[in-house]
Amino acid sequence: MSGLSIGDAIPPVTLADADGATIDLARLKGAPLVVYFYPKADTPGCTTEAQDFTRLAPDFAHLNAQVLAVSRDAPAKLCKFRDKYGLTVRLASDEDGAVCEAFGTWVEKQNYGRTYMGIERSTFLFGADGKLAKVWRKVRVKGHADAVLEAAKAL
Repeated sequence: MSGLSIGDAIPPVTLADADGATIDLARLKGAPLVVYFYPKADTPGCTTEAQDFTRLAPDFAHLNAQVLAVSRDAPAKLCKFRDKYGLTVRLASDEDGAVCEAFGTWVEKQNYGRTYMGIERSTFLFGADGKLAKVWRKVRVKGHADAVLEAAKAL
């Protein structure tokens, strides 16, 4: 597993948001940036996590921090997910997996004795300087968005 270490710069990768607009991560430098990876849209844990970040969106905005949620779902599925739950967090599609590879979140997983490749629920917090300030791996959803907000306040 490759990945990022504290102090690394935002990777120079692009992806599409739910509406198909291109997001160039390196261009988001200049304000705090939260990039969180979740396995699949419209599943229980992923929905709760997106709702928690949506609930805290005004607090992140007060810090001038952007929040980007990344999965390998197609933009059309992300639109349905966003609209179904009234999500305000920006959803992004990494259909080809290049962004997951750059962040080291595409990993071997096991479930009910089956081994497969999938997204490790992870969050990356970058400072306004574009450098990685904090990483959460193997995230447990409950209370996670609040913990990320507290870390962003400390930047």
